[in-house]
Amino acid sequence: MQQLYPSKIDKWLGAILLLVPVVSIYAVMNSWRTDAGDPFSVLLTLAFGIGLPLWILLSTRYVLGTEKLHIRCGPFTKQIAIADIHDVQPTRNPLSSPALSLDRLRLRYGNNKSVMISPRLQGDFLRELNARRNGQE
Repeated sequence: MQQLYPSKIDKWLGAILLLVPVVSIYAVMNSWRTDAGDPFSVLLTLAFGIGLPLWILLSTRYVLGTEKLHIRCGPFTKQIAIADIHDVQPTRNPLSSPALSLDRLRLRYGNNKSVMISPRLQGDFLRELNARRNGQE
């Protein structure tokens, strides 16, 4: 059975991800008003300035399957075999990751690989992950 865990969202990061589309809309409207923007740059601004931040904000989540952890963050996806996860530690590392909060878990897996995630219900996520790692699903 799959269990969905949305990402926790820090208020400051959510505000930035909402502010970027507002600034992008302002830039597009200003370029139309002054007739300074070509259609291609307007479309790029709309796609990357509005679409990408909203896509990331609305889609970042973690799905624990029977054998794999599925991570989604906007257009980015990653699958990790649960059996390959050998260490989970809390962290506040600000490096880029599929996490919308600094309240993160660093998952070490495979041969010296890691990823940081930020499930909203971290305790529930850890209990379920450990149960699946121990074959108690």
